[in-house]
Amino acid sequence: MSLATLNVSRNVSRKPPFIAVPGDHYCKPLHVEAIAAWTEVAGITAGPLFRRVQVRRYKERAAVKGRRIESFSSRETWDLRKTLSRPAQPARVEYDIGTAALHPGSIGPIFRAIIQRAFDLGALPDLTAEDLARLMKGISAHSTRIGLNQDLFASGEDLAGIMDALRWKSPRMPLAYNRNLAAEHGAAGRLQAKLR
Repeated sequence: MSLATLNVSRNVSRKPPFIAVPGDHYCKPLHVEAIAAWTEVAGITAGPLFRRVQVRRYKERAAVKGRRIESFSSRETWDLRKTLSRPAQPARVEYDIGTAALHPGSIGPIFRAIIQRAFDLGALPDLTAEDLARLMKGISAHSTRIGLNQDLFASGEDLAGIMDALRWKSPRMPLAYNRNLAAEHGAAGRLQAKLR
């Protein structure tokens, strides 16, 4: 099963596409605009929204002047393509967008690559390389659901609202993921804050 299936319904007024996502997901207008831009650039009209993108990077190549046939030594391979000149090629990047759904196992490595890049650019100044390496082992696609669950609790949302937003079927899991946060903000956490 793909993460999201896209049913594009574009009318003459060029409204953003209608997005059919299983369940009762909610997409903000900003997200719909981003998805519309992605589908247009990628040429996606139907099928999986999240797909594999193969990236090919080519280095800059200097112009090559063709050689005269008399310059070939008897030891080298005789290839008439060596007589042809080639123009300089600038560095370029090509993207091939697949047709199949992105494999769910690909999401964790994508998250880890984004976090590593943020660390390399200095966006996570309070983390050491050792802390980052330790934390990266626990990052998965499920990390976003857990993090959102904790953020919703921290912002004061009630359990029923969190269960509805994240489609939890029982209160057991959201409460389990909230236990560390609850300890920090509970009675013991408030006492510890007063003692500091």
